[in-house]
Amino acid sequence: MRSYDFSPLFRATVGFDRMMQTLDNAARVDTGTSYPPYNIEKTGEDTYRITMAVAGFAESELNVTVQEASLLVEGRKEKDGDKDRQYLHRGIATRSFSRTFQLADHIQVTGASFENGMLHVDLAREVPEAKKPRSIAIGTAKAKKPAKVLENAAA
Repeated sequence: MRSYDFSPLFRATVGFDRMMQTLDNAARVDTGTSYPPYNIEKTGEDTYRITMAVAGFAESELNVTVQEASLLVEGRKEKDGDKDRQYLHRGIATRSFSRTFQLADHIQVTGASFENGMLHVDLAREVPEAKKPRSIAIGTAKAKKPAKVLENAAA
């Protein structure tokens, strides 16, 4: 696995702290875990959806939390008397999980739904009016007064 050192960028930039930390965290993420599987799709111009396959989990065992620019999806499986069962093959994973998604600026979670073993988290980009591009009116130039010339006293 490659290792990237972003520390020179920290020393050479001002105001990009969050972006650098996101890059640093992305480089450190263990890509070996892929449970539960998920899709990220763009559903419109400024809307997105994260869909996670959470078969075997009840709605009450799932938790979706947003804190600042992070979306945390957790599943905590309640113990259900598996000791009495004898499995010949156990291919359905029912282990607890925690998955974090870093959200870009102005991305808001608009809702979450659970149906047919799939957890859907809907997102939308909501840019505040103050941050949106605006047109600046161009006025006419006012007639400038001629500059006063002071006579040179030494002449």
